[in-house]
Amino acid sequence: MKRTWRRLAPALAALVLILALCPAALAAGPENDPAANIMPAAQAAAPSAVYPAEVRETEENGVHRIEKVYYLTRRDDLAAIPTGDFEREGRTYTLLDVLKNDQSETDSKDHIEVVTVNSSTDNMTEIIQQLEPALEVTTEDGYSGVLSPDYPGIQVEAAGYKTSSRTVTASRSYPNLSDADASLIPKTISDGGRTLTLADVQWQEAGGYYNASATYSGTATGKYATGYTVKVEYKGDVTRTRSDSVIYTAVFASHGETQFQPDAAGTDGAELAEGGGVSKAVLLIPLAALLGAAGFGGWKLTKYYKNKKRGYV
Repeated sequence: MKRTWRRLAPALAALVLILALCPAALAAGPENDPAANIMPAAQAAAPSAVYPAEVRETEENGVHRIEKVYYLTRRDDLAAIPTGDFEREGRTYTLLDVLKNDQSETDSKDHIEVVTVNSSTDNMTEIIQQLEPALEVTTEDGYSGVLSPDYPGIQVEAAGYKTSSRTVTASRSYPNLSDADASLIPKTISDGGRTLTLADVQWQEAGGYYNASATYSGTATGKYATGYTVKVEYKGDVTRTRSDSVIYTAVFASHGETQFQPDAAGTDGAELAEGGGVSKAVLLIPLAALLGAAGFGGWKLTKYYKNKKRGYV
C-alpha cells in the first residue's frame, strides 16, 4: 500500500495542479478576452454622439416614456443621435421612434445675371453653341440657384473694325465709232456708286466703222469687324435659407423593471446569468488549491519516510 501511495503521489499532485489551472483558463476564454471586444476600424469611425437639449418623462397606464429632444441642422448626421437601450431608475428603455420637425425657412426671388463673352462670329447658331446651358450663382446677400440663358434676348455687337481696300473693274462697249480715237471714249464712269477711270481700250473695225471695248478700274474701300461681343442674360429663381434648424425627438419606452435576486450563496443572480462559467471558476479555485496542497504534502511525507529508512535523516 505504501509503495502504491509513493507511486501515485507525484501524479496526483500534477493532476490537482492541472485542475487548479483549468478554471482560470476557462475564465480567460474568448467571451472574456478584452482583445476580442475591440471595435473594428469602421465602427470606431462612427460619428460622435450628440447630447439632448431637453429630456421629458411621462407615465401612462404603467408605461414610462422618455423623450430626448435634439436641436440639429440639415448638415448634421442623424446617426449621431444615440438610439440604444439604456437603464434609468431600475427600468430599461428601448427606442420606439425618432420624430423629425423641420424648422428651416427659405425665401426666393427672381434674379438676372448678365454674362459677356467674346466671339469670332456673329452667327447666332454658333454663338448659342458656345454658351453654357446653365449658370450656378450665389449672390452677395446669400441667395443661390441655377439660372438659364435667355436666348431671344442675346445681343451681339462688333468689338472693333479694320479698313480694307481692293481694286474693282468694269467694262463698256462703244460701237460704230468713226475713228479709232480714244478721245471718243468717256474717261470715267460711275459703277455701283464708285467712280472708275478708263484703263484700256480694244478696237475692232467693221464695215468702215470701229467698235471699242473699254476697261475701267478703281479702288473700293471698306471696313470689317475684328470680333464680336455677346451679352446674354441668365434668368431664374434663387433661394436663401433663413433658418436651418431641425428638431429631432427620440422616444423611448420602458419594458419592465430590472430585478436582482441573490442566490443561496449570496451571489448576484444577474452576474451568474451573464457569466456562469466565471462564477464556477471562482468557487473551484479554493478547492483546487486545497487538493494541491494535500497532494504536495503527501508527496513530501512519503519522501521523508523513504529518506529516513535509508538513513539520510
